[in-house]
Amino acid sequence: MSAAPPFPYRLVATDLDGTLLRSDGSVSPRTREALVASQAAGAAHLVVTGRGVSWTRHILDDLGYTGLAVCGQGAQVYHAGEHRLMTSVTLDRPTARRAVQQLEEHLGPLWLAVGQDGLEGAVLVDPDGFPVPDPDSGNPLQVVPFTDREELWAKPVSKIYLRHPSLDDDELTRAARALVNGSVGVVMAGPGTVELLPLGLTKATGLSLAARRLAVKPHEAIAFGDMPNDIPMFAWASYGVAMANAHEELLAVADETTTGCDHDGIAEVLERLLV
Repeated sequence: MSAAPPFPYRLVATDLDGTLLRSDGSVSPRTREALVASQAAGAAHLVVTGRGVSWTRHILDDLGYTGLAVCGQGAQVYHAGEHRLMTSVTLDRPTARRAVQQLEEHLGPLWLAVGQDGLEGAVLVDPDGFPVPDPDSGNPLQVVPFTDREELWAKPVSKIYLRHPSLDDDELTRAARALVNGSVGVVMAGPGTVELLPLGLTKATGLSLAARRLAVKPHEAIAFGDMPNDIPMFAWASYGVAMANAHEELLAVADETTTGCDHDGIAEVLERLLV
């Protein structure tokens, strides 16, 4: 009787929201089991998320995740087991400020939020365009309303979030790319989440750094995602799997589409590979 073929990858890279996490913010038991089995077969699991590390740490702790994680659209490599930020890239504040001014000159007023750098980095938000948690909820995400835009530039910035009163996410992304091309990066990372980033920064940036620490090469990696910000990750990895709930731009470049985040899409693929 012939032995089962070995698991074909040494790295399983997963986005968080809309991919690993279900709509209620949990990870299904089936997906947990499939990831544990993949790790037993020799594949590391690497979370690769657009969330900044201060918005990711509590989720990883709740999941019992102790490995490396790529946060902030690739800007940060975080060691979850040691609660240590290993690398971090910030957005040049004068450049970002000019980009925002240029956008508002052409598009009109924007609602802004700024993610500050660091393990404890707060997210300063315009309360007219972004929800602010109830102060009594504990606010683990450090979401803080600002009243003066000068507050946005007072500390190192990891990213800027944009919202527009009338343009939808795709329209705002296209317009922003056309207007600030060559000064900052623009990515659409989820519903209501258009971001300005350091030029050239993508999820693949942080993924390649983390994979190097794990001694894993791109042809040894499989990636799962759901949004356009996952496209560079798919380009880096050997095989890209889009969730059924994915944005059409990611579906267009995926090697495979699985079921949605609420229907064990990651587990379906991993279980097939483990047989």
